[in-house]
Amino acid sequence: MSGLQVQNTNWQVSSNRRAHHTDQFSSRELIVRRGQTFEIVLTMSGSLSSRDRLEFTVSTGPQPSQSAMTKAVFPLSNGSSGGWSAVLKDSSSNNLTIAISSPASAPIGRYAMSVQISSQAGIASVKLGDFILLFNPWVNVDSVFLSNHAERQEYVQEDSGIIYVGSTNRINMIGWNFGQYEEDILSICLSILDRSLNFRRDPATDVAHRNDPKYVGRVLSAMVNSNDDNGVLAGNWSGNYTGGRDPRNWNGSVEILKEWKKSGFRPVRYGQCWVFAGTLNTVLRSLGIPSRVITNFNSAHDTDRNLSVDVYYDPMGNPLDKGSDSVWNFHVWNEAWFTRPDLGPSFNGWQVLDATPQERSQGVFQCGPASVHAVREGDVKLEFDTPFIFAEVNADRTNWIQESANGTPKKNSVDTRSVGRYISTKAVGSYSRMDVTEKYKYPEGSNQERQVFEKALGQLKPNASFGPTSAGALEAEDQEPSISGKFKVAGILAVGKEVSLVLLLKNLTSEEKTVTVNMTAWTIVYNGTLVHEVWKDSVTMSLGPEEEAQHPVRISYAQYENYLKADNMIRITAVCKVPGEAEVVVERDVILDNPTLTLEVLDEAHVRKPMIVQMLFSNPLDEPMKNCVLMVEGSGLLRGNLKIDVPTLRPKERSRVRFEIMPTRSGTKQLLADFSCNKFPAIKAMLSIDVAE
Repeated sequence: MSGLQVQNTNWQVSSNRRAHHTDQFSSRELIVRRGQTFEIVLTMSGSLSSRDRLEFTVSTGPQPSQSAMTKAVFPLSNGSSGGWSAVLKDSSSNNLTIAISSPASAPIGRYAMSVQISSQAGIASVKLGDFILLFNPWVNVDSVFLSNHAERQEYVQEDSGIIYVGSTNRINMIGWNFGQYEEDILSICLSILDRSLNFRRDPATDVAHRNDPKYVGRVLSAMVNSNDDNGVLAGNWSGNYTGGRDPRNWNGSVEILKEWKKSGFRPVRYGQCWVFAGTLNTVLRSLGIPSRVITNFNSAHDTDRNLSVDVYYDPMGNPLDKGSDSVWNFHVWNEAWFTRPDLGPSFNGWQVLDATPQERSQGVFQCGPASVHAVREGDVKLEFDTPFIFAEVNADRTNWIQESANGTPKKNSVDTRSVGRYISTKAVGSYSRMDVTEKYKYPEGSNQERQVFEKALGQLKPNASFGPTSAGALEAEDQEPSISGKFKVAGILAVGKEVSLVLLLKNLTSEEKTVTVNMTAWTIVYNGTLVHEVWKDSVTMSLGPEEEAQHPVRISYAQYENYLKADNMIRITAVCKVPGEAEVVVERDVILDNPTLTLEVLDEAHVRKPMIVQMLFSNPLDEPMKNCVLMVEGSGLLRGNLKIDVPTLRPKERSRVRFEIMPTRSGTKQLLADFSCNKFPAIKAMLSIDVAE
């Protein structure tokens, strides 16, 4: 007689996935979360007798082993132990309902499950199939546990969001499609781990470490950029994006991840910081690690760990591309939520991860996780990469004047307040901006803030001296300047229009002063990369005692149109010199607005019912707009993305384009559009659509 056999395995995908909050993933496989039971039903060839024994095996990775926790063998029993277990819930006729439990510390990833049946007729082993195990923010013993329901909804389940960009005086937002539930995305996210340097060097150890969100997060911060490891995205800040896509054109991560896989895992070109952060956010959320996207305005890139960023100018008012330090108008990174048993309970919670390749860490372009609390307290010795992140939000900015190409630079001024402003993320459950600056640092100018700065500097440079000093470098520093200056916008800032500002100069003394002012304007990339000089001017002015004077700055569209990048940024600098005194440097980055792209729905939105969306756009220029392309995407609203070629727009012509979408999921969904042409590289629009069942 033949022994007991498994005739069918019912993974109960729908009910298990609902219970495990994985029902939105588009694939039909079983996706469960660790530390929580799921039920399967085995249909047997006969009924189970008291002498029959069932023993289950689960395993993950290419070299599973019980000692590494990547394999577990456990019998069908009547109680669970905290580790892997199988408990018989019900046996009616030949159907066995079995509750499988996993430990909350199990490695995440793709698992195989088999069962060995020992009966009177002998021993038979059968492979039951595969399932995916994810981190579990819903159970309090998981290291990624997040207790607040609304926060779990936003930071784990939400598949669209917004990212803040711009500058301190012009905070803009763009929509981003995280799209973690879209077809194949979870599978691609798991394959990112399997293509990492760590996995290639030692797969068994790598897979065993996938139980730890801090390990997984660090690996992902390396893999989302392509430096070192042929990861997902190649960065480019040059302003020239031939051979790839302008980073401003992406609407989300889905297309990037799919293109990476489709190309045989060749880096996708090109990304800048918000593209790296948007993509890393997708991967973290898909694996079950709560995460959010953070923007830091006036973000310092301190390359020499002295907590001072050195910025250089020449006497003619040109910003100089000298030295490796820089201050970015904004920089975007991620925070992921998990415990830090390696550091202690006060460092649990939000951890910075940054996939933008800026500096090497342990030989690889990776950054984090660094505890936000450690950054705030200046505990820069704590792992990982805390000094770099501390500098991004706290570094002092030192301006230097370089008289001649090979002369010694002169220290001009130190600004302790400008770096690390308006640190922002999307609010939970709404499109408003939440300011998290106080989570990163004490109030600017407070005693605690300077104390923390000194503490951090003391840990990094025990015999600290601030900044590079050389003979004569400090001569004019102690003298208070006798004039002050600032740029004020004097008109609307829009692409296609004249840029109009005034330089306001004020004599702070009771004596007459003569000021020589040298001014330039350069188009720039948001991280400060200089693209092209578009305007310059010099003027000498006499200022009576305490007099205020104005000088107009006017830059025509013809002067900047061929050099403006998708950032729409122009840096205007004035170096103001009173004889016998140190120069006063006045600088302002302006952002020009694009014309408005409007999206509107013409029908009510229902699941699986086609609907029409309309795009409205007017050409504001006195010249035609050619090579116009509209790219549209939105998870839950259309499969993949739409690319629509729009006919050439004559000067001042109004365009109306209609297209069809078909929602696949109910709830509030985000539709994103990117419109590009020869005159405007990236015009953005987004629309929230409420989809009914």
